[in-house]
Amino acid sequence: MSQVVQTKTLSAVVRGRGARPIIQFVGITFLTLLVFESGSTWAENLKRLSGVQIRARFSNMQLTDEVHWREVYQRDGSVRSYSMGKLRTGKWFVRADDFCVDLPEPDGGCYEVKSSGSRIVMTPKGTGLTIEGVLQPISDASNSAAWPNLPTRGR
Repeated sequence: MSQVVQTKTLSAVVRGRGARPIIQFVGITFLTLLVFESGSTWAENLKRLSGVQIRARFSNMQLTDEVHWREVYQRDGSVRSYSMGKLRTGKWFVRADDFCVDLPEPDGGCYEVKSSGSRIVMTPKGTGLTIEGVLQPISDASNSAAWPNLPTRGR
């Protein structure tokens, strides 16, 4: 009997308000679950990098959000930070199992580094914000079309 009542109630809602709100609700619920599930899978796959792994992965690479900023880590320990059209230079190094950047204030500090493929999450050892980005080969003057608003050396 309860199944019949539930079926009548659902059909009454569909007839009374139309099927569109129910379809929208189901669609939004499905998309929300899909987004949260894919995010948690990525976060679960994060693995902490050792100092040796950090040095090997970051040398001659850049970390970027692919839109607003990028940091270029040279093999010699120099770093160029491009953010919203501004260039800052400094040094990067590994201390124990932490990635450290020496840049002008307010940037810089040491971070615990976790990775899942090319995705990087850097958690500050002190105060500050967690940094998330993609580690990729350096794109500089030879590939400046990808970064038209950012200054590069020799420009």
